[in-house]
Amino acid sequence: MALREDMEKQGNWLFRWRSYLPLLVIPLFIVALQHAGVFEYLFGDRAGDYWESLSICISFVGLAFRCVTAGYVPKGTSGRNTKNQVAESLNTSGMYSIVRNPLYLGNFIIFFGITLFIQVWWLALVVWIGYWFYYERIVYSEEEFLRKKFGALFIDWAEKTPMFFPNFRNWGRPDLPFSLKTMIRREFSTFFAIVSAFFFLEISKNLLHRDKFYIGRSWVIFFIIGLVIYAICVILKKKTNILNVSGR
Repeated sequence: MALREDMEKQGNWLFRWRSYLPLLVIPLFIVALQHAGVFEYLFGDRAGDYWESLSICISFVGLAFRCVTAGYVPKGTSGRNTKNQVAESLNTSGMYSIVRNPLYLGNFIIFFGITLFIQVWWLALVVWIGYWFYYERIVYSEEEFLRKKFGALFIDWAEKTPMFFPNFRNWGRPDLPFSLKTMIRREFSTFFAIVSAFFFLEISKNLLHRDKFYIGRSWVIFFIIGLVIYAICVILKKKTNILNVSGR
């Protein structure tokens, strides 16, 4: 098999299982948690709190990238499909005018914040390198699909739009107005995944370093708020049509 076809085949396989394969890094996180809390050890609890807050903010910046993207895209694009590549149209405006893969960029920023939270440099390095090689194949297979389907339109867009590092000067007005309902419907699960990740990392870190279960009140409130928002969104999506928008 030629290299091009081999890379596309690998990318399609990774694309299909992309929701589950990141779970393979959990053992690395478990090992890294044994050495977590460098800032608290070197500079005190206050510095550690600031670092944790910064890490959470960084991850929510990544969520913001995903939310802005999701709020503008039309139906049949930028979805969570896993079996096959799907694109009823080519997104070239809004977030897709400054970077070709805004959702994957958002994911990277989210993971960046999570790895910073643990404060172990080698974990961040391994995850970042692994992320690059992992998504490189997925992006390649997606772009091969788009090239075959949209031809010159895709090539023209790809030539002027960066793959991963955004060029904000290229911003083009979105074709559709922003839809808050669509954004919520598409991204509430990502929001809760972030909240849950930080909450359980904090619990795990405390168990390993305090030798007992401990979780601060602010963390409990943080998780409960996230859980309530998630539960409301699930009900709205599953039991009502409130979050449905025509053409989205």
